[in-house]
Amino acid sequence: MKALAIIVLILGLASVAMGIIFVLNSGTARDEVATSIAPLPLENLDAQYDQVKSSQMQLAQAEGAAIQQGNPSSTYVWLTLQRTSLGLARSSVGIADLTMIMGYLNIVIGIGLVIVSLGMMRKVSSSD
Repeated sequence: MKALAIIVLILGLASVAMGIIFVLNSGTARDEVATSIAPLPLENLDAQYDQVKSSQMQLAQAEGAAIQQGNPSSTYVWLTLQRTSLGLARSSVGIADLTMIMGYLNIVIGIGLVIVSLGMMRKVSSSD
């Protein structure tokens, strides 16, 4: 039983360590996205994406025949590239946020495992 408690303790400590690493790395990832889309702040990313998306969709409807023939206007191509890059930035921010949440979850689970293992060790030592 003591060996099981030690294994649970090791798993708990590993989970806490991984959680801390996830939280730290997610902050770094958000900072990297913020510098790559500067001067646009992260807070305005969704609004800018929605604006570019609606402009691109309106232009796509207006230039439907030219786009089908493979001759889109330079404005349409520029808006498509901008929409793609802003969409990738939004995805990266979402993944960074998910990584942060998973890090906090790992920390909580790890603390729970450590508490359980300490309880198991206490029970084993009291029964000896």
